[in-house]
Amino acid sequence: MLRTKALPLLQTHIAGLVAQRVHQLASIKHVCVLPEKRRQALLYPFNSLEEHLSSQVSQEEFKIFYPSLEELRQAETLFTPSSKHSIDYSTSAVRFDHLPLLKQPEVCFMGRSNVGKSSLIRALFSLAPEVDVRVSKTPGHTKKLNFFTVGKAFTLVDMPGYGHNAPRDFVEMVEPYLLDRQNLVRTFLLVDGGAGLQKADLVAVEMCEEFNLPYVLVVTKIDRTRQGTLLALILQLRDFIKNQTSTCFPQPFLVSSVQFSGIYLLRCFITHVTGNLQLNAKQS
Repeated sequence: MLRTKALPLLQTHIAGLVAQRVHQLASIKHVCVLPEKRRQALLYPFNSLEEHLSSQVSQEEFKIFYPSLEELRQAETLFTPSSKHSIDYSTSAVRFDHLPLLKQPEVCFMGRSNVGKSSLIRALFSLAPEVDVRVSKTPGHTKKLNFFTVGKAFTLVDMPGYGHNAPRDFVEMVEPYLLDRQNLVRTFLLVDGGAGLQKADLVAVEMCEEFNLPYVLVVTKIDRTRQGTLLALILQLRDFIKNQTSTCFPQPFLVSSVQFSGIYLLRCFITHVTGNLQLNAKQS
C-alpha cells in the first residue's frame, strides 16, 4: 500500500527533475520577454557584430538565411515533443551495415573532439529533456554514430569527433556513411569560435567537397570568444567559403550552447532543409 501511495509522489519528483533540466531560454516565448538588444543577440547572433563591420562589407552576406520570428516559432514546434510527436534516441552504429534503415531526411553533426558538438545537440533538443544526449568533460567521448529521431520529420546523427582522441576506426565509420547514406540532406561541420579552422577541419571540408555533400559551417562557443576575434573569424570563413568551397552554404552560423545564442536560428534551418518548413524567399 505504501508503495502504491508513494508512486505518484515519485513520478511527480522525477517530472520536477526533468523540468529543472530545461534551460530557461529553451523556448522562444522566454526570449521574447527580454530587452530588444538581448533578444536580437539570441535569435540572430550576427546582429550584435553588425556595428563593428566595415562599411565595405555587405551585411546581407551574413543574412542569407534570415527567417521571421513567426517562422522561428513554427520550427520550434518540431523540436517540442508531444503525444503524437516523439523525440528519442534511436540507436547507435559503428559500421555502415549496422546503420538503421530510415527513410526520413537525415542531418549529421561532425567536428573536432571538444568542439562542443554534444552540447550543441543537447541545446537543440532542450525542449525534450528526456532525450539523453551525453556530454562529457573528456574530449572524444562520442565513439559511435548516434541516431536521434524527431517524430517522422527527420533524424539527427551525432558523429564521432575527429582529431584528438578520435576512434581508431573513425575513417571506416564516417566515410561510408557520408558517401552512401541516401537520405542525408545536410552535414553540419562545427568550428571552435576561439580556435578557428584547424588542419583537421580542412580535411573534413575536403571530404565533404570530394563527396559533393551540401554542408554548413557552424561556429561554436561564441560566448567564450571576444567580439574582435569572432568578427575576424566570420570574415575569414566568408572568404574561405566563397573562394575555396563549392557545396558549402554561404552563411556560417553562430551558436552558444551555454547562452543559447543562435540555437533557434539553427533549429529553423534544420527544419527547413529537411523539408518540414517552407520559408518565404529564402535560399538553402
